[in-house]
Amino acid sequence: QVQLVESGGGLVQAGGSLRLSCAASGGTFSAAAMGWFRQVPGKEREFVATIRWSRGSTYYANSVKGRFTISGDNAKKTVYLQMNSLKPEDTAVYYCSATNAYSSSYSYTRPHEYTYWGRGTQVTVSS
Repeated sequence: QVQLVESGGGLVQAGGSLRLSCAASGGTFSAAAMGWFRQVPGKEREFVATIRWSRGSTYYANSVKGRFTISGDNAKKTVYLQMNSLKPEDTAVYYCSATNAYSSSYSYTRPHEYTYWGRGTQVTVSS
């Protein structure tokens, strides 16, 4: 059974930075892609960033482009999200996600394209 565990969330002032980490363990796991999503109460889970290991490519939501950076090590089954210039609207629970599925039709920006999920880590940005 694959498990994803996030860490690094917390409280930060607007303009500050945080680095989230996600480690995968257990099961037979060779990720096609890993990503980060976020969710606030009453809203749908929102795509933040993804990294596709086969292409070595990354993709970001427009709302975080230029401020957030996703990186990681597929061999170590870890992914990171460096968040700079944080804004109050970045406040959310951030979830790590992963999938073994390779598909040319996947954008890896939609929750249903991922199989494994962490429990989430709270990020709060004060104004």
